Amino acid sequence: MNARLNPDLLEATRLTRAGQLAEATALIQRALGGGIVPPFAARGESARRSDTSQAAEPALEGSCRVVDIGPFIADPDERPAQRDCDDAALASGPAARQPFAPASGLGAALHEKLFKFRGPLPVFEPDIGGGVPDALPDGARFITGSFTNPAGTRSYKLYVPSGYHGQALPLVVMLHGCTQNPDDFAAGTRMNELAEKEPCLVLYPAQSAGANPSKCWNWFKPSDQQAGRGEPSLIAGMTREIAASYKVDAGRIYVAGLSAGGAMAMTMATTYPDLYAAAGVHSGLPHGAAHDLPSALAAMQQGSKRTAAPASAASRPVPIIVFHGDRDTTVHPRNGEQVIGQCVASAARPGSSGAGAKPRANVQRGQVPSGRAYTRTTYHHAEGAPQVEHWTIHGAGHAWSGGSAHGSYTDPQGPDATKEMLRFFLAHAGEQKPASSTGSPA
Repeated sequence: MNARLNPDLLEATRLTRAGQLAEATALIQRALGGGIVPPFAARGESARRSDTSQAAEPALEGSCRVVDIGPFIADPDERPAQRDCDDAALASGPAARQPFAPASGLGAALHEKLFKFRGPLPVFEPDIGGGVPDALPDGARFITGSFTNPAGTRSYKLYVPSGYHGQALPLVVMLHGCTQNPDDFAAGTRMNELAEKEPCLVLYPAQSAGANPSKCWNWFKPSDQQAGRGEPSLIAGMTREIAASYKVDAGRIYVAGLSAGGAMAMTMATTYPDLYAAAGVHSGLPHGAAHDLPSALAAMQQGSKRTAAPASAASRPVPIIVFHGDRDTTVHPRNGEQVIGQCVASAARPGSSGAGAKPRANVQRGQVPSGRAYTRTTYHHAEGAPQVEHWTIHGAGHAWSGGSAHGSYTDPQGPDATKEMLRFFLAHAGEQKPASSTGSPA
């Protein structure tokens, strides 16, 4: 398998070094599940010659999201030039409308992996303004809205539980994965269902196809990895606007996400530690794991090669709960370990509540009845409270553990990640400042 795919990745590297950034990025983006690979003619004369023998292969149909290929490491000398690649702009160009023509067996290999490892597809493809995934309990609402700041505009859906009568409630921000949307993510995670049992507001920001063709949060772009800029400013501003519009307990605002959404949830915990009291990262990556598409692909396949700073620069590290399947072929399980490494290092940093103390690890093993086995590791700090939890789901792929088959990328056989995240969240309350009603980037 690797021998068949590596030539295509080497071709992307060659195109980058030759200055053909659009063609190289489009090729890599297809592997990430984003844009479309341009036709052979756009990839240069040498590429066309090397692909002649494969020209008769059928085109790959559908969107590829699962990648299981050999290591690809971007040349460090080329990275400064790659930082200027804008995947959204490239994917909107003429090449994006061309059919995908696989080379060197790439199409057949990705097709095989896609349908072997992807989770069940949703039974519907709801729109941001469409109907809710399930019937609402009496008195509950699932509201559609949008938020705008200088970084742009994003839509969202907000679940208001039937038990909300103006009292202060927690707020959980849920960031969907690639190709998903709020309705799909709500159906798959069942967070709205749990919000009825443990009353809380649930906010589902929606990534736009204009910002990313596959509706992935752009966790790998430096412009979307900083407070006050890009997508973090939009998500934080949206969070603050909802907190100001409803009665929200400012010390109990949380953020969680899956895959690209999990990576962005980690970025939100990193860049806004005074806004979010805890975070959940499911099948995601550490903050700053990549700086462009090639390094994103490399991190997804083998973990990040970069040494990122501890997750929070504030005196109060944000508690983190992490879920990752040990058979994940889309985002390597090593990324979950690296998220834990960032968080544990943050908690032991001088100036934090557990300054200088090495966290104590407690390992528990269990199994869901007629389901998957798991290993749960909790890291307890000086005051004894668990600050970090790491759930490794044995045999699981790239899917929300314990989710419903009514949503995409779920694994009903695993432990209930939604229930465990909410339990973890409600055990942690921060000392946040009251939410601002300005809605401006912070």
